[in-house]
Amino acid sequence: MDTRIQFRIDEETKRLAQQMAESQGRTLSGACRELAEQLAEQQRQATSHHDWLSLQVKRAFDRLEAGAATFVNHETAKSRMAERKSRIRARDLAPVIGDSMGRRGSDKA
Repeated sequence: MDTRIQFRIDEETKRLAQQMAESQGRTLSGACRELAEQLAEQQRQATSHHDWLSLQVKRAFDRLEAGAATFVNHETAKSRMAERKSRIRARDLAPVIGDSMGRRGSDKA
């Protein structure tokens, strides 16, 4: 079942919005409906992500409580992440260094 939304705006805002909608071949009502649909879709995605993230956190705590996971303190996690980022940066920069000499990962001239 469709529902109706009513709201108040000043005349100038309505006039300008209506001009813009008409310049795009739409009605103001249609433009408002599209915006509401976009907002609803963004909320669906946010809700879906929140549900997924909540499930991941629950699974992590379940594994920890079952003794199937090891707790890593903040400093250790931070250090591991810094090492990982360093390795990724080094890997990503390696082809760039070779390219600066006019080569594409090969010693052939």
